[in-house]
Amino acid sequence: MLLFCDIFTLGSPYDNACIESFHVILKKEEVKHVRYIDYKTAELTLFQYIEGWYNRKRVHGSIGYKAPNEMENQHTCAV
Repeated sequence: MLLFCDIFTLGSPYDNACIESFHVILKKEEVKHVRYIDYKTAELTLFQYIEGWYNRKRVHGSIGYKAPNEMENQHTCAV
């Protein structure tokens, strides 16, 4: 019987590494520079940041320093 150790178990710090990185970037690039008047304004502003900048134009090191849309277009054209 062969047993494998799984480092990605409940409570493992590696489980949240990706989202923790995103939260750091979000706070550094957006949240700390804006004063939100209410929850609805914050929700709309953060949505616009994520959908309008982070997912479309901001380069990501994990995908070869390309914007996600650029990488997606390359992948779609290659298929």
